[in-house]
Amino acid sequence: MITEIGIVAGEIWHYLDQQGEVDLDNLVRGIERNRDNVLMSLGWLAREGHVLLQQTAPNCYKISLRKNG
Repeated sequence: MITEIGIVAGEIWHYLDQQGEVDLDNLVRGIERNRDNVLMSLGWLAREGHVLLQQTAPNCYKISLRKNG
C-alpha cells in the first residue's frame, strides 16, 4: 500500500505542476485514481510540505503545489 500511495503522490505532483491550483474533486477525476488513495497521497505530500490545502467550504478544498523561493 505504501508503494501505491507514493505512486499516486507522484501523479498528483505532476498533475498540479501542469494544471496549477485545482479542487479536490477535479484532482480525483484528473488523475483517475480512487478518492481514498488520493486523500492518503495528499496527506503524505502535505506532511512533506509539497502541497498547500485550502478549505473553501465544508468538504471542499483547493490544492496547489507549494512554491519555493
